[in-house]
Amino acid sequence: MNTTTDKYIHFNPKETPLAEFHGTMLGAVAPRPIALASTIDKEGRPNLSPFSFFNAFGANPPILIFSPARRGHDSTTKHSYENVKEVPEVVINVVNYEMVQKMNDSSAEFAKGVNEFDMVGFTMEPSELVKPFRVKESPVQFECKVLNIVETGVEGGAGNLVICEIIRMHVNTAILDSKGRIDPQKIDLVGRMGGNYYVRASGESLFELAKPQ
Repeated sequence: MNTTTDKYIHFNPKETPLAEFHGTMLGAVAPRPIALASTIDKEGRPNLSPFSFFNAFGANPPILIFSPARRGHDSTTKHSYENVKEVPEVVINVVNYEMVQKMNDSSAEFAKGVNEFDMVGFTMEPSELVKPFRVKESPVQFECKVLNIVETGVEGGAGNLVICEIIRMHVNTAILDSKGRIDPQKIDLVGRMGGNYYVRASGESLFELAKPQ
């Protein structure tokens, strides 16, 4: 089915209100995987927050990047960003459908020092190589060291690219197939769409395409 026409509307990022451009851009760049990022500040207080500006960017070395962008209304930075500057370590937990409501709850604007694990009901699991805790309920957890932070600007909505190297990966055996690979039906991931929408990556939503020869 052809879902396009010959008519387009056009946006100049510098002339469009930030909220409008942000919403339209994220409606188009989707679905986006979700990094439920666990960090810790220099006083040892844990923090947990989800980010959909997130993806994998290499396997050797294994690199993940997420971006706790500046808040659009006042340009302030998020606790996750402040924490990785103080303690350059993070655990990136993937989010499946069973976790999605608690993940969403953890995105609330809690005061600095509040433990989001306790607030939303996730279980803190000690990591093996880094200080931040893992989310026990997550089917895959990446312990990472922060290599670099790239600040793309200082205005509201500007990104802060946290470049992380995976130093330990934990995979729950319940999501593996008979060959020991992650089964997309069993991991049951969710992705972020535009607005308040999410997508569940399982069931009839999944399809396969053979790689061209």
